[in-house]
Amino acid sequence: MTPELENFRANVRRFYDKELVPNEERWGRQQHVDREVWRKAGAAGLLCVGISEEYGGGGGNFMHEAILFYEQTLAIVPGLGNGVHTGIVAHYLENFGTEAQKQQWLPRMASGDLVGALAISEPGAGSDVQAIQTRAVRQDDHYVVNGAKTFISNGQLADLVCVVVKTDPSAGSRGISLLMVETAKVQGFRRGRVLDKIGMHAQDTSELFFDDMRVPCANLLGPEEGQGFRQLMKELPRERVVTAMSAQGSMDRAIAETLAYARQRKLFGDTLFDFQNTRFKLAECQTKATVSRAFIDRCIDQLARGELDATTAAMAKWWCTQTCGEIVDECLQLHGGYGYMTEYPIARIYQNVRIGRILAGSNEVMKELVARDMRRASE
Repeated sequence: MTPELENFRANVRRFYDKELVPNEERWGRQQHVDREVWRKAGAAGLLCVGISEEYGGGGGNFMHEAILFYEQTLAIVPGLGNGVHTGIVAHYLENFGTEAQKQQWLPRMASGDLVGALAISEPGAGSDVQAIQTRAVRQDDHYVVNGAKTFISNGQLADLVCVVVKTDPSAGSRGISLLMVETAKVQGFRRGRVLDKIGMHAQDTSELFFDDMRVPCANLLGPEEGQGFRQLMKELPRERVVTAMSAQGSMDRAIAETLAYARQRKLFGDTLFDFQNTRFKLAECQTKATVSRAFIDRCIDQLARGELDATTAAMAKWWCTQTCGEIVDECLQLHGGYGYMTEYPIARIYQNVRIGRILAGSNEVMKELVARDMRRASE
């Protein structure tokens, strides 16, 4: 942490405390944030912070994004889906888009006038990207797209959706492409229902449908068709580190909440913290969180320098989210019955963290990726 990063973190915390914390409960009831908060975040310089200034971004690096996402999880305000918008979609555009595409969309993403979403998962294809069925057929200067996506974060409010499609079903992974869909400018695009979830209630998660949706060929991401799988594989490590980092924030907040609760909760004339079992459990949690932080810090540093490999990112994602679940469950147990009440932060953390072991590729898939790399290395 440099003085500049510390100052950035202070600004991030002020914005979250003022704009997100007071509204998170209301947003949870309506199942999405207010559209205006995106523009407020843009005005505060909290969108596209790692994107070049020439495209309206903050000109920062992944360290700035790490602060953004960690502090948001620490504050228990997951409603603003900035991890997808800033941490993923904006980088797909900057890394693979044409100059015209970057000039067209990135400045409006940085201002909050466009909200980004990434549409990969389908009803019959979750973590298996090659199994997607959404089809894009080229007709003159447009693609005609048919299919459906599910579990799409920011789906209800998204103005710009990066859609994973098959342009050549016979070519396997080489037949996958990415199309940028500006929702206000296409016909045949439909939003389905907002999906009811165990947690993350304020972050809208939706179904999307494409019925002969016509998308200009100029919206193809990359120089030619068939680049989508390679583009996804290049960017997925970033998404997995963002997921791991969010888990770190939840671990740290859970431990802090439980320590504060244990020191004031009276039981049989003593505080809960006076019991050896409580101290040992918290010591175990703190040790796990500290080990996790060391690993995450290493991954952040490698990612910022462009040196993070996909296998290490997969390790970080599965291990940190798994460890987070164990820590949060232990902390809730120490709260007793109060831990089950949603008025207590630990209950909301418990609701929110369960998805971490599923999104960005399930933990079982992460372990398979690590095992495959081990096999290759041993041959």
